[in-house]
Amino acid sequence: MTQSVVVQVGQCGNQVGCRFWDLALREHAHVNKRGLYDEALSSFFRNVDSRYVKPAVLVDMEEGVVNQILQGPLREVFDSTQLLTDVSGSGNNWAVGNMTYGSAYREKIVDKLRKAAEQCDCLQCFFLIHSMGGGTGSGLGTRVLSLLEEEFPEVCRIITSIYPSAEDDVITSPYNSVLAMNKLTEHADCVLLVENQSLVDIVNKIKIMSHGTKPGLIIKRNSTVTSGQGGLSGAEKPFDAMNNIVANLLLNITSESAKVRA
Repeated sequence: MTQSVVVQVGQCGNQVGCRFWDLALREHAHVNKRGLYDEALSSFFRNVDSRYVKPAVLVDMEEGVVNQILQGPLREVFDSTQLLTDVSGSGNNWAVGNMTYGSAYREKIVDKLRKAAEQCDCLQCFFLIHSMGGGTGSGLGTRVLSLLEEEFPEVCRIITSIYPSAEDDVITSPYNSVLAMNKLTEHADCVLLVENQSLVDIVNKIKIMSHGTKPGLIIKRNSTVTSGQGGLSGAEKPFDAMNNIVANLLLNITSESAKVRA
């Protein structure tokens, strides 16, 4: 059975990744009413003592988001030994994430990537989720990307990159994005570019459609496209609606990949 490893880097990458696993489990529960471990789940999870465990690597140089995941409903999905955090963050600086933390944590990151790969029967690809504007997402995210090419040159690397909007209030985000983009062109096999302002526009359109009355132009309010309410995440959080759009994009890609394998 072919499998994929998801690597989540930075605050944005981990928030989007959390939304992805939330929606993926909800989608599977909707189809598989009995909750049995089947071929669809085996593409992303291992069955360990009747518990679904995801071969994934979560990296952030701040503890906040990863700690929320460990304390939330998805805590049983992740292997705590595959999480790597620091306390100070990268200060919205690409060089700090890429060079300082990238060098300091290189061996630990490689070790966790290898362990995640070893858990797969037949590793198909890596999905890396990160932002382009933040220091950890852009700097350390692209450093992890280069390590993936170095350690697993034959394995496909599919990257989901979240770009800052033109009105981003972080003054270094344009520089971080340019420096990160250079690394993406060197080391990525496929890059899915998502821009923050576009996500805002899509969310606003979805809100209008979810309250619409015209046939064919209505989106159900409890749909996984509209929000995370009713899922594992509990109460709606800031950026959840935007992260849902990216999570649905990844769900569609992995769904098509499963169809191809079948």
